[in-house]
Amino acid sequence: MGVLVYGSEISEEIRNGLKEQIEGLKGTGRRVPCLAVILVGNNPASLSYIKGKEKACAAVGMDSRMFHLEETASRDEVIKVIEDCNKDDGIDGILVQLPLPKGLNEKEILVHIDPAKDVDGLHPVNVGKLYLGEDGFRPCTPLGIMEILKRMNCDPDGKRAVVIGRSALVGAPVARLLQDQGATVTIAHSHTKDLAGLCREADILIAAIGRPRYIGAEYIKEGAFVVDVGINRDENGKLCGDVDTAAVLDHVTAVTPVPKGVGPMTICMLLVNTMKSYETRNV
Repeated sequence: MGVLVYGSEISEEIRNGLKEQIEGLKGTGRRVPCLAVILVGNNPASLSYIKGKEKACAAVGMDSRMFHLEETASRDEVIKVIEDCNKDDGIDGILVQLPLPKGLNEKEILVHIDPAKDVDGLHPVNVGKLYLGEDGFRPCTPLGIMEILKRMNCDPDGKRAVVIGRSALVGAPVARLLQDQGATVTIAHSHTKDLAGLCREADILIAAIGRPRYIGAEYIKEGAFVVDVGINRDENGKLCGDVDTAAVLDHVTAVTPVPKGVGPMTICMLLVNTMKSYETRNV
């Protein structure tokens, strides 16, 4: 039987390390890292996510600043807040909560974040650095996935990896990170022919297709490492992933559950990126 690897446990360990670092900074009288979160509008899911980020910051002793703009805020108003945060030496990381309200172009907004404070890893400069193999900020969910694979004792070097999902937030960047560690990577999606057959070739399977419990045992190579990125609701309204965990558990080396899998790692890696920005800017 395979092992369930909980991102919630990994993130707790990492956050404890961050907390010790920050307590050390306080002990020497230095300021602590600070994350600025910009929210436009009152999307309930976004409000919930931001509360989670603020709570995570507080738990490790990191400062957070919330900039809440009205739903009707103009492009220029949002950019003005970003530019003020860029200039503020007391702010190390800037995150614009997505999605933005209709009428605001995400790409036009995100490009104004200082790449040195882009802890979400979405600025074109950091995207370019990812594909050039240069040091920069990586998107938080892909970064969390790579940390999970590390904790699974999975070395991607020489392995065949299949990533189901081609989004700029998860699929494409995690494929690049796997390539950087020596994996042979195929990006698949909902239009891929014989998806199950392709997945059965994968030593590493990253599922980010957005369909509840879509990946069953017929998709799994014996002994594979499986990371479930999906966040869905089943027919009973229960939270579940893209992988039918119960069905695949006997066939894998390790798999992440939903909930308590990749989700906690995303916020954790946001804190890690903010600390990285702090350290880089305070050498």
